[in-house]
Amino acid sequence: MLVDDLIMVSVDDHLVEPPDMFDQTIPARWRDRAPRVVRRDDGSDVWTFEGSVIPNIGLNAVAGRPKDEYGIEPTAFDEMRPGCYDVHERVKDMDAGGVLGSMCFPSFPGFSGRLFAATPDKDLALAVLQAYNDWHVDVWCAAYPGRFIPMGLPVLWDPELCAAEVRRLAAKGVHSLTFTENPATLGFPSFHSPHWDPLWRALCDTATVLSVHLGSSGQLAVTAPDAPVDVMITLQPMNICAAAADLLWSRVIKEHPDLRIALSEGGTGWIPYFLDRLDRTYDMHHLWTGQDFGDRLPSDVFREHFLTCFIADPVGLQLRHDIGIDNISWECDYPHSDSSWPHAPEELVRVASHYDVPRDDLDKITYQNAMRWYSYDPFAHVPKESATVAARRAAAAGHDVSIRSFDNGRFQRTRKGADLGKLATGATA
Repeated sequence: MLVDDLIMVSVDDHLVEPPDMFDQTIPARWRDRAPRVVRRDDGSDVWTFEGSVIPNIGLNAVAGRPKDEYGIEPTAFDEMRPGCYDVHERVKDMDAGGVLGSMCFPSFPGFSGRLFAATPDKDLALAVLQAYNDWHVDVWCAAYPGRFIPMGLPVLWDPELCAAEVRRLAAKGVHSLTFTENPATLGFPSFHSPHWDPLWRALCDTATVLSVHLGSSGQLAVTAPDAPVDVMITLQPMNICAAAADLLWSRVIKEHPDLRIALSEGGTGWIPYFLDRLDRTYDMHHLWTGQDFGDRLPSDVFREHFLTCFIADPVGLQLRHDIGIDNISWECDYPHSDSSWPHAPEELVRVASHYDVPRDDLDKITYQNAMRWYSYDPFAHVPKESATVAARRAAAAGHDVSIRSFDNGRFQRTRKGADLGKLATGATA
């Protein structure tokens, strides 16, 4: 199997918002209150908004750094690879990594925009959220047509406004809405409440996918306050597993059968057991719990409604047909610490070759499922022969992707005596 021939579309990457992002999109009346970047005395750059201070956590932007410089301390822009926050450099990094398309989740507002949801002045919050969405679509994505799957932030505090924002963005060609994995932990009604029905209707009407990213609820699985940070990192997919169970057993899918949900950055290896457990639970308990999927099993319902994704998941690839080959997409996770950029295509082919994954299956995983689920057509802008790994890398010939240090000594100083438990809590997006 040749790496060069693959077409790679990542359904889960991230951007670090540049300091000038609101300059073009925030209404004049709110300009003085818009989020802004401040350099702190410790040398880190942080976003500030209405009294909140939001650092960029190191693991969010370690592309191109040696692994011994990974960490969860706050960082500055000059300690990141420019592709983290500069769209022009991002596309060069995508090309150098052989990646055609990318869907970029937010950073400082939180994956579900919970920073804005917590803002008391809701007129300001809505203005800033819409300015963020307009920047993402009209500035970041529009800079390189066909190279990005646009995504919107939700208006978490008002389902009617949220539905209106979905429709407004859909008119711009947006078919992905990032959302919390558990609204109840943020103080909102749960997935089981009719509160969100206006949103579900808008998503169905506009063929917009509910993209649920792990950590978007503001909580990650941590066993104890003094547990090593490795525990939290290992257990991250459990948040997505919980969200999948919550949504599948809820009334939402039964009453809104066109709803489509993506489980972002959750991996796939756990899903075959999860599906077995769903069907076992239904068989043993539905007569008294009242669940009714008609002539279908819960596993069938899962495959109709849920898209999953992985970075490098040998178990998931081996069991791809137990998951559903039409329900799996690849992700690069640039510039986060789990990403294998710029060698992600080689990593995928290495694993796929071990399990004899045929080319037809791999094409679904690397780009076709993403195109279908997200109503995304990169070939309207990039000819298919120019979309392959080889073609993209040729376009970035000479672009430096070498691993190099971005440490100016500040990390080594701040790590001594660092409270990793506190930092880990702050890292939850």
